[in-house]
Amino acid sequence: MSTKSSMFELDFNRIFSQIIKYALFGGFAIFILSISFLYLSFQVFPNFFETYLDPMYNAGGSRDIFFYIHPLILAGGLSILWFRFRKYLTGNIIIQGLEFGLIYGIVALGPIIWVSYSALAVSELTVFSWWIYGTVQACIAGVVFSWLESKRK
Repeated sequence: MSTKSSMFELDFNRIFSQIIKYALFGGFAIFILSISFLYLSFQVFPNFFETYLDPMYNAGGSRDIFFYIHPLILAGGLSILWFRFRKYLTGNIIIQGLEFGLIYGIVALGPIIWVSYSALAVSELTVFSWWIYGTVQACIAGVVFSWLESKRK
């Protein structure tokens, strides 16, 4: 039996505190901007968002905490992805963040949005808005991660 650690373990142990830092900063930014965008969207497109008044979307408040902590969960996963693929992103902070978010939107969200639309009785516009919302969140995280990366150098 070999006592040699795998490359992933060595790399992960080395950057674990950075991943936590990136997840916290990214999660906070996603939270603030997502809540702002949602409130703005409700004001600009009230008819569209009336569909969310359906009882299917109302958990009665007992599970609201899951909605409010999702930016931290998302940013945690995205920060791990960032540390694995950051070397392939080029350009300035904004370009790197947008590229990262779009890659996530296409590779990760695209298939789940496809399955959601095929399995749920929701409109194309609703599902498309979910894809946009998730992709924008990933772009926000990507910009924050890229900014933090530039401060490290």
